[in-house]
Amino acid sequence: MRLSLSLLALGASLLSVPAAAQDVIKIRLAHSLSTTEPAHVAAEFFAKNVAQRTNNKVQIQVFPSEQLGSGKEVNEMIRQGANVMNITDPGYLSDFVPDIGVLNGPYLIKDPKDYTKLLASGWYKGVEKKLETAGFKLVMANGFFGQRHLIADKPVRKPEDMAGMTVRVPPNTMWIETFKAMGARPTTVQWSEVYNALQQNVVAGAEAPLGSLWGSKLHETRKIISMTGHFTAFVMWPINANYFNKLPADVQKVLLEEGTKAGDEMTRLTLELQNDYINKFKAAGVTFVTDVDLSAFQKTTASVYKAFPKWTPGLHDVVLGELRK
Repeated sequence: MRLSLSLLALGASLLSVPAAAQDVIKIRLAHSLSTTEPAHVAAEFFAKNVAQRTNNKVQIQVFPSEQLGSGKEVNEMIRQGANVMNITDPGYLSDFVPDIGVLNGPYLIKDPKDYTKLLASGWYKGVEKKLETAGFKLVMANGFFGQRHLIADKPVRKPEDMAGMTVRVPPNTMWIETFKAMGARPTTVQWSEVYNALQQNVVAGAEAPLGSLWGSKLHETRKIISMTGHFTAFVMWPINANYFNKLPADVQKVLLEEGTKAGDEMTRLTLELQNDYINKFKAAGVTFVTDVDLSAFQKTTASVYKAFPKWTPGLHDVVLGELRK
C-alpha cells in the first residue's frame, strides 16, 4: 500500500524529461539515512555541484530518512520510470540483476582500493550493461559506505557468540544468508524502525557502518560494538535508464562526472571520520570489542557464496580472480 501511494505521489514525475533545453530539470535523490552521515553529505555535495555546473538548470533535491519510502520501494519507482535517484547498494540491485549482489558478499573486499579495481574490470562493465537493460543507469557506483559492525548487548568475538542472537537485517538475501551462516537469527526490519526494534527488544542487535550506527543513535539502546567487519560496504546511485538517456547529452555528462566526484568525496569522508565516530561512541559509554576472530567468521560465512542459484556459475571465483590481478 505504501509503495502504491509513493508511486502515486511521484506519478506526475514519470519520465518527465524537459522538452526544451531551457527547462529546469528536477530530480529527487532519496535515501534511508540520517543527515549527519557521509552518504547524505556527499548527496548534498553532488546537488550543489550539479546546480553550479548547469547554472541551476538541473536541480537535485535530497530526501533523507526514507521520506520517499524504503530502499526497495524507491528502487521499484526507478524501475517504473520515476525521475528519482536512490542511495542503494549491490544487494538491493541484485533483485534485478542477481550477479551484482556478489559485491556485497561477506569478507570479499578488504580495502576500498580493491573495490575500485573491480569497478574497472570487464566483468563489472558487463554487469553494468545488464543493469541498464533492467532499467537502471548508475550515476555513481564508487561511494565507500564503511565496514559494517555489530552493535548488541554483549561482546561478539567468534561465531559461537552469535548463536541464536536475533539481529536486525534489511530485507535482503545476502544479509539473511550471512547471519544465518554466523549462527544468528536474522530479522528483517526497515532501517527507520531499527531504533524501536532494539528499544523494545524485538531484536538483540543490529549491524551497520559506524556512521549509520551513530547517526541513528543506536548507542542509546545498546552499549557494545563488536568490530566484525563482515561487509565492506559501498553504495550506488541508480536512476531510470530511459529517463537518463532522454536527458540532454551535456546534462548526462555532468551527472556522471559529478556522481563520480561525489563517490570520491563520500569515500574520503567515511575514512576520515572513522576515528571521530569511535571517540564519540566511547564518550557516550560504548565499549568496542576489537579482538574479533575474523578468520573464524570468514570461514563460517564462506558457504554464503553457494546460496544464490541465480548467480552465474563460478561467479565468486571470477570476482576473486579480478581482485588478484
